[in-house]
Amino acid sequence: YLFLYFQVLKAFDYPSPWKGQQQMYKLDIGWPKIPEYFTGQTFCVAVDSLHGLVYVGQRGDNVPKVLVFSEEGYFLYSWNNTVEMPHGIFVSNTATDSSVWITDVGTGKYGHTVKQYSPSGKLMQILGTPGNAGSSLIPLQFDQPAEIFVEESGDMYVVDGDGGMNNRLLKLSNDYQEIWLTGTNGTGIGQFKIPHSVTLDPFGRVWVADRDNKRIQVFDKVTGEWLGSWSSCFSEDGPSSVRFTANYKYLIVAQLNINRLAILAAPLVGSIGDCVMVNTVQLADETKPHLVDVDMKSGAVYVAEIGAQQVQKYIPL
Repeated sequence: YLFLYFQVLKAFDYPSPWKGQQQMYKLDIGWPKIPEYFTGQTFCVAVDSLHGLVYVGQRGDNVPKVLVFSEEGYFLYSWNNTVEMPHGIFVSNTATDSSVWITDVGTGKYGHTVKQYSPSGKLMQILGTPGNAGSSLIPLQFDQPAEIFVEESGDMYVVDGDGGMNNRLLKLSNDYQEIWLTGTNGTGIGQFKIPHSVTLDPFGRVWVADRDNKRIQVFDKVTGEWLGSWSSCFSEDGPSSVRFTANYKYLIVAQLNINRLAILAAPLVGSIGDCVMVNTVQLADETKPHLVDVDMKSGAVYVAEIGAQQVQKYIPL
């Protein structure tokens, strides 16, 4: 009977009885200690859980492009070299070292690239041709690459297409060779309209925020094969960012235009099914959450907000 009752509820699209009753996160009002360090538009944030560091990418004239904070919120240092317009940022930790990957969508001499930096800001690697937007005929020719996710093995996943001519998901080996590439511009299965964010789960699946198609698409990380998509949770606004919680039970999805974080139940192995929204965090008007990252030790969620020009930290309850 209970099952039928919920099916009826679903049919009438009533909110589920417990949705939103229990708050899952609270804002850490003490992070950062001095918000005045945010002097530009904060587009992206990355957590180095291993070393307790938080990297913020911001844009603007005469502002430091990368700010580094401690997880407690103390400003540590900033750097600026060869970063033009940061879009996505990711911290990769291997057994031997840490590095910071930035996707740069600038149109000047450093743009259309994916770059690897040391934690102090030394440029170590450039993927793409700086200053040249390219089509998907050449794997390492980017046009406004949106985000990168790097596995411990060094294999990396790039979503290329924050409004440029490319709309694709690319997997590269740790020596930057193409393993597979999927996606063209469109609304069909495996096509994208602004693939904006990418993440992995422990079950070998790649999750992509297909922003302008208002869906999340899921692919097999080994083969690139399409596994499914979620769209029913995004009728109001497409997903801007995808990240798993530290226990991989939920997906945190930013919805930029409605100033909201959606918390979705993550499916275990097997069918992707469709999305189930467990909870939401409503942000202030005009906050515009762009990209998020999760501290995989503490579970804290950091939200880069381009409207509010700040990064906020949410602590799990």
